[in-house]
Amino acid sequence: MNKIKTAIVGCGGIALNAHLPAIQSLENVEIVAICDINPAKLDPFEEKIGYRVEKFTDYKDLLAKIKPDAVHVCTPNYVHSEIASAALLAGADVLCEKPDAMTAVQVEEMKAARDRSGKKLLVMRNNRFLDASDVVRSLIKEGKTGELYTGRCGWIRRRGIPGAGGWFTTKVQSGGGPLIDLGVHFIDLAMHFMGSPKPVAVSGCTYCKFADSTISDSVHSQFGEKVAGGTFDVEDLSIGFIRFADGRSLQIEFSWASNIEEEKNFVELRAHSEALKKQIADFIAADEARIVELKAILEKPETQLEEKEKISKEIDETTKRIDEKIEEVLDKILPEAFAIMKDTARRFAQNETVVVTANDFDRNLAATKDFVTIEGDKAVYATHWLAGGNDTKWDMIHYDVQLFGGVVLHQGKIAEMATGEGKTLVATLPVFLNALAKKGVHMVTVNNYLAKRDSEWMGPMYQFHGLSVACIDDTQPNSDARREAYMADITFGTNNEYGFDYLRDNMASSPKDLVQRKHHFAIVDEVDSVLIDDARTPLIISGPVPKGDDQMFEQYRPAIESLYNLQKNLVTALLAEARQLISEGKNDEGGVKLYRAHKGLPKYKPLIKYLSEQGVKALMQKTENTYMQDNNRRMPEITDDLYFVIDEKLNSVELTDKGHEALSKYFNEDGFFVMPDIGAEVAELEKSSLTPEEKAQKRDEVINDYSIKSERVHTVIQLLKAFAMFEKDIEYVVMDNKVKIVDEQTGRILEGRRYSDGLHQAIEAKEHVKVEAATQTFATITLQNYFRMYHKLGGMTGTAETEASEFWSIYKLDVVVIPTNRKVVRDDRQDLIYKTKREKYNAVIEEIVKLVEAGRPVLVGTTSVEISELLSRMLKLRGIRHNVLNAKQHALEAQVVAEAGRSGQVTIATNMAGRGTDIKLTPEVKAAGGLAIIGTERHESRRVDRQLRGRAGRQGDPGSSQFFVSLEDDLMRLFGSGRIASMMDRMGLKEGEVIQAGMMTKAIERAQKKVEENNFGIRKRLLEYDDVMNSQREVIYTRRRHALYGERIEIDLNNIMYDYADNFVEENRGIEFEDFRMELIREVAVEPQIDEATYKDAKPGELVEAIVKALKEAYARRAKAVADTVRPVMERIYEDRKDQLDSNIYFPLTDGHLGYNVPVNLRKCQSSDGAEIYKVFSKVVMFTTIDDAWREHLREMDDLRQSVQNATYEQKDPLLIYKFESFGLFSKMIIKVNRDVLAILNKAYIPVRDQNAEAVQRQQQERAKVDVNKLQASRMQAAAQAGQEERQKPMPLHAEKKAGRNDPCPCGSGKKYKNCHGKGL
Repeated sequence: MNKIKTAIVGCGGIALNAHLPAIQSLENVEIVAICDINPAKLDPFEEKIGYRVEKFTDYKDLLAKIKPDAVHVCTPNYVHSEIASAALLAGADVLCEKPDAMTAVQVEEMKAARDRSGKKLLVMRNNRFLDASDVVRSLIKEGKTGELYTGRCGWIRRRGIPGAGGWFTTKVQSGGGPLIDLGVHFIDLAMHFMGSPKPVAVSGCTYCKFADSTISDSVHSQFGEKVAGGTFDVEDLSIGFIRFADGRSLQIEFSWASNIEEEKNFVELRAHSEALKKQIADFIAADEARIVELKAILEKPETQLEEKEKISKEIDETTKRIDEKIEEVLDKILPEAFAIMKDTARRFAQNETVVVTANDFDRNLAATKDFVTIEGDKAVYATHWLAGGNDTKWDMIHYDVQLFGGVVLHQGKIAEMATGEGKTLVATLPVFLNALAKKGVHMVTVNNYLAKRDSEWMGPMYQFHGLSVACIDDTQPNSDARREAYMADITFGTNNEYGFDYLRDNMASSPKDLVQRKHHFAIVDEVDSVLIDDARTPLIISGPVPKGDDQMFEQYRPAIESLYNLQKNLVTALLAEARQLISEGKNDEGGVKLYRAHKGLPKYKPLIKYLSEQGVKALMQKTENTYMQDNNRRMPEITDDLYFVIDEKLNSVELTDKGHEALSKYFNEDGFFVMPDIGAEVAELEKSSLTPEEKAQKRDEVINDYSIKSERVHTVIQLLKAFAMFEKDIEYVVMDNKVKIVDEQTGRILEGRRYSDGLHQAIEAKEHVKVEAATQTFATITLQNYFRMYHKLGGMTGTAETEASEFWSIYKLDVVVIPTNRKVVRDDRQDLIYKTKREKYNAVIEEIVKLVEAGRPVLVGTTSVEISELLSRMLKLRGIRHNVLNAKQHALEAQVVAEAGRSGQVTIATNMAGRGTDIKLTPEVKAAGGLAIIGTERHESRRVDRQLRGRAGRQGDPGSSQFFVSLEDDLMRLFGSGRIASMMDRMGLKEGEVIQAGMMTKAIERAQKKVEENNFGIRKRLLEYDDVMNSQREVIYTRRRHALYGERIEIDLNNIMYDYADNFVEENRGIEFEDFRMELIREVAVEPQIDEATYKDAKPGELVEAIVKALKEAYARRAKAVADTVRPVMERIYEDRKDQLDSNIYFPLTDGHLGYNVPVNLRKCQSSDGAEIYKVFSKVVMFTTIDDAWREHLREMDDLRQSVQNATYEQKDPLLIYKFESFGLFSKMIIKVNRDVLAILNKAYIPVRDQNAEAVQRQQQERAKVDVNKLQASRMQAAAQAGQEERQKPMPLHAEKKAGRNDPCPCGSGKKYKNCHGKGL
């Protein structure tokens, strides 16, 4: 079939976006030439076509040389008739953009050319072909609207600014004015609805709205376009009336809106958003004022303690009420706020620049950002800016379905939106709405590249409305810039950085070191990755511990390697015996040997290969069922002959008695791993006749023996896991002589992350790289518990529905699936199931070859680095060019993804390419069938498979997805139903044959569900452990925060005194009065005002009150003594520093052992007559004592969690023991903190010089001096470094606008930069 040769004249937006896609959708049309007077447009247009064509800058040369069958005229209006007439006379059919002409004379010329040539002339008045037009026409024809007598049509179109599109001063610039340029569409549509009646009379007028010379001169002078006399050759408004032969009529009205009106509209848009901010502020103003008032009362020294407790409670209740009222008002204004954001996006997309009257926010923004400039009293916002290192033109307007997504996110739910549906744009709606409340909105991303890119990309949308935007990943931890970023209305950042900042804040030694404010509202991008996958690993700030290098992993590695080889040899022999017995028909004996080999090394490749043979796997499963009956009663018959037993499903390994004996023999020590029964041995010691000293010595020996052997067991188990269950290039890679974890969900390297509980050190020992020293936890939290602190939490992803139960169980988050904007046409095919991996990979290669020959790009998804490299070698043998993207080549990700959509391009990728990558397709590729997705294995999580499928079929693009599966895959081995194997056996499938059926695909998805349930159990277990820590963390961090701010220090001190007194009376009940008195003096340096008789008769509550009274009196005496000591000196200092009363002065205090340099504000010290000194000292003592005790407690909790795992040997639940023991440890820590705080406060004084000055100086030098400013230097250094090595993707460097010191300031103030926004720099 001969194709119609078509030429396109005019390569602008209409040709690119309307004509070209239409032509490419037709099989019998071929583009042979293109033409544009601007040669720069030709090459990009040819690239969109997808193949080479002839290019011209003069349409006459094109018509003379090419002789096309058809010509599309897509030029500016004023040359339509000229080019169309010439093309008709050259023998081509013509499809011309509207209007066909700008004058009646030109219309007649075109008609004459058409008649003379006999060719077709079609004009693009395509509105009548819209689906909606057909519906309206049908309703009218069917009489459902009544008889139509008259119609009215109109349109207002906004004009741009010079440089942005032109101030239309001529008919040529405007396309003929509003009637000709716009009216033809709507007049044609109206006449179409009316049945195309014949017009018999036309009347009307056009005029300029700015005929007044004063207005026009002032308007045009702004742009250097003086129009003499205030007239110019284009009308602003056309009004007309058409009467038809049948008596009906049509009224028309078309207008160009002026630039002044446009600017006015933008100003009104901003004023509307300001009005919403005020509406929210007014609604909560009374409560905000009440909190300020209550805090002022709380600070007054005369406020009684009982009153302070009531005030503190009211502050908390009022704060909660404010949150509720904010949600109430936000729900009311949601439609308006969403409309403002959508209209802002539309106006930015439709204009080159946006002009508004400048305010202070605009001027400050112009000083640092390139996209805002100040011209006089105007702020000009460009509609393109740098984002992620690339100049990005804003061209997005929200779809209707995106409004649904915005509502779901605002409600604190998870919006599941398909890949390519614009989640980043959706988030602008709830972010803008909630940011109006000025309480802070956090946008959470999975890596720092996305955090920086999205803050730059979406930022101008918010900044246009006076909302501040910042990215914490652009700043350093614990810096002023980081604090300012959190104070912004909208803050972008990575999940880890938010969590680490929370931990750092709870290690700060001063309120000014805090960076975060209240956790109000957060939206988590890729919420399933952050809240489920990343949540498996807690965030930890750690530091070195004494003897951290003293570990046994390298010492025991040869022994475990030897044990592993013994097991491997045993399994090899068992497999050979099983093969022989089964071949002889002795299935029962062979099944036992086979199952024993499976329990020994389930990942042994010869075993996996043998299990794929007909009937073998079914036989092993039958044997397994036999020995698992009656709660595994007969399982020892299988496992006793092994050295260790592996359970892949539970991710566990356990030494058998035979393994213990082998290791004991290796080390020549009987009972090498026999754990002593401490309780029984200590009880025996107590019954013995040994002296107390000997008993103590023996007890220490027993405890030491238990500790050593417990560490041995732990080390051996972790080494066994490393050798038997963790494979290089699958779970981890070795790069730069370091073991680096590969995220199983994304395939990316988790920089800075380490396996916990010594497993990472075990893998390092296995791989013969440096075993890193053990560390001690300074602060820790799981992401689950961090994000549960937010008042409101929302999330978005393409795959959340499969994990909906977990989101609700842990976070109380609902999942709402949002419909797609365009129907997904991707062809998702049923899985192809093979018996062996070898057959599967051969089939994958053959499929790739066919797809490449068809001109389709192919994305091959793998689950590990190893498989990606294997497929790469196979493709090289076939001579197929391809790219590989895995954890080892992650630096090439951007380049590989950019090439992945080209025709015939093959990309082999681990799960890195399955999330967040946007693969763009050329028209040629779309015509060939789109992107082909090939999955080489089903992942254990359905979410990952869905993410991979989602790379194709974005926004209505064609595409396909096909998964290849074998019975040897890990998922099928572990969780695949035995029915699949037995069914394939019954069908008698031979090697190389394949099954493809919906039933099989569903069976695989059921296997995935089993894994997901298992993984959920593991994550929930981790959370249960952290929940124990979290309840303790909340107590400690709340008390520490109170100490830092000092507002509630008296309340906390009062509680400490009562808690201490209660515990002291409880522990010392019944002892002699003198012992009671001396013990109290020894611990906290106070003596209760009671005599022996009173003591004997007193009830516990009375003793508690007596102790608390003594503690309060002692505290008051110490505070007064300190104030009295410094008063004479301070009076002189007040006088000398009367101009510096807002500065701090340092006071030295000591309890006789430790010294403290305490910073106190001079003004507060003066107004309180020195009482402020002891108040600040109390704060310092409180948080430093808490920090020391908490750090030690965390170390003990780490040890406890490790040691309780041995409880499984006693058939006990480790979690229950952990909860019980941790409560005891925490109670002891709180008691110790209370005692230490009171002891220091009741012994403290300001050291003064005495006559023996040398002796005093010597004593002070011997004391440990504590400078509060340097107190936590090492810990804060560790905190600042935490997470910084996790930066995943380098950000392209871009130097922001920076003026010279003597240049005019960009804010438009007229001052030099050094005297304005550059002051102090």
